[in-house]
Amino acid sequence: MQETPFCLRFRHLLPYSMSESNTTDFINPSTFILQGIPGLEAAHIWISIPFCTMYIIAILGNFSILFTVKIEPSLHEPMYYFLCMLAVNDLVVYTSTLPKMLAVFWFNSREIDFSACLTQMYFILIFSMMESGILVAMALDRYVAICHPLRHSTILTNPLVAKIGLAVVLCGCIVVLPFPFLVKQLPYCRTNVIPQPFCAHIAMVNLACTDTHVSSYYGLFVQYCVMGLDGIFIGVSYTQILRAIFILPTKDAWLKTLGTCSSHLFLISAFYIPSIFISLMYRFAQNMPLHFQVLIVNVYFLMAPMLNPIIYGVRTKQIRDRLLRLFTHKGT
Repeated sequence: MQETPFCLRFRHLLPYSMSESNTTDFINPSTFILQGIPGLEAAHIWISIPFCTMYIIAILGNFSILFTVKIEPSLHEPMYYFLCMLAVNDLVVYTSTLPKMLAVFWFNSREIDFSACLTQMYFILIFSMMESGILVAMALDRYVAICHPLRHSTILTNPLVAKIGLAVVLCGCIVVLPFPFLVKQLPYCRTNVIPQPFCAHIAMVNLACTDTHVSSYYGLFVQYCVMGLDGIFIGVSYTQILRAIFILPTKDAWLKTLGTCSSHLFLISAFYIPSIFISLMYRFAQNMPLHFQVLIVNVYFLMAPMLNPIIYGVRTKQIRDRLLRLFTHKGT
């Protein structure tokens, strides 16, 4: 059964150094030990530098997006409301994982309570799911704006935007809810060492000494059925958008209209393309060193929340101009 990057699964990432683990039988461990980057413990300080840099950029960038949209009335539109949802989502993802990761790298603080580990795992899964849902909502906004421009404000009203946001949150909560319950029921008798700097779902499942097919099959269902549907909805939206663009009379009109979708297309690429790459890596490069695989997945996991505000800040003229006016005004 091939595991998938959405839940950061590593079924074949189990052969870490058993000399560092306690192999005494136990059923319900009170704590887990986060190994960090297996095999590169001596370089944790150096590895933490780019991770900490991404954390700072993500915090500053996403808060800048939220502040800019709040103070600029012209940005009080569905597109920017969805962008704010994405910014809040990314901030929670970083806040739920990076502090503990940096504690592992800087202070060798590897121990984490079992309940805290389950909570962190749940947050990772739910906000990955919600990010996919927000990208679908943004695709819907672009579809309405381009295919039905005269009805955009009457179709995507503020109450509807709020309902879409609530639906994304509820969907993520409900779909991901079984994961911590499935993991909590498992008996553990191998080791309590997780070969990751955070509580990845399958890394915890692989420590169990019982049949784990239920967790594996449910993870595949979430990946291919739920998130796969998100990808299909986005594809259908952009198919209709491209059809509407190509019937425009001039090439300049094509480029201008397509430019309004460019930021969202970059976000989709940053979210889905690395996911596909990692899935292929697991399928065809299973002999790749463990530390390299863990590094790649961690960079992917942390890269999108950092890139999202940069992409929209650079590619969206309204946000860029408002930020420039703000800093220029403060500097004068």
